[in-house]
Amino acid sequence: MVEERRTVHEAPADGVERTTIVERRSSSSAWVWLIIALIVVGAAVYFLTQMSGAEVAKDNAIAEAANDVGEAAQDVGNAAQDAADNIQQ
Repeated sequence: MVEERRTVHEAPADGVERTTIVERRSSSSAWVWLIIALIVVGAAVYFLTQMSGAEVAKDNAIAEAANDVGEAAQDVGNAAQDAADNIQQ
């Protein structure tokens, strides 16, 4: 903690001398709060970017599953066509 004391002696025109003492204290608590705020902001950014990546992965998994279902339906259609062809012969 930094402490500053400044004494000012004034000699006004009326001849009465006045002394003014100004004390100023500075602490490091402002720096601590700034560091805490930066950590909180950094954590929020990290979690938001991770959630975004999870959404992309989920969307990709759904698209892949839909593609697999489409391929399975195509295989079923081909098997039905083969069965129909064998019956007609």
